Amino acid sequence: MEPITEREIRTSFVNCSKGEALRLGLPADLAEKSWPDLDFLGWRDPGAPERAYLVAPYEGRLVGVSLRASGGGARGFGARSMCSVCFTTRTGGGVALMTARRTGEAGRQGNSIGQYLCTDLQCSLFVRGIKTSAVGHDLDESIDPAGRIARANANLHSFLNRLFA
Repeated sequence: MEPITEREIRTSFVNCSKGEALRLGLPADLAEKSWPDLDFLGWRDPGAPERAYLVAPYEGRLVGVSLRASGGGARGFGARSMCSVCFTTRTGGGVALMTARRTGEAGRQGNSIGQYLCTDLQCSLFVRGIKTSAVGHDLDESIDPAGRIARANANLHSFLNRLFA
């Protein structure tokens, strides 16, 4: 991913108001991000832990998505969950159902979509092996890192397609 500015981030959001986009908390380490290792920028709002955001290239433009993370605290410590973007298996609340209000008329009517995502939204680092989960990548996949990156991007693109549908 190419480096992006605060202005580009704030103007990219498609499922929240301009006022909400102006008020959301940005990652404190934006200037230090390793942009070549990111397929999308994802973060949790430091002032509102149930809120998460992602900004990704989509069909020739940047698209920002406001997400709401489920509590998910009822699962046992040893329970495993898998992210539907990067296929990383994690325990202890490392994956949560995140919902996004749909765009357009469907969103104005209150319709949303959900996806199980890494709670820290660091999928790009997991598929590259830069970050690992406590469980490890236990799928014993034969797919190489480039294939895992392509699959994660396809899964994210599918999520974004549903957002606009």
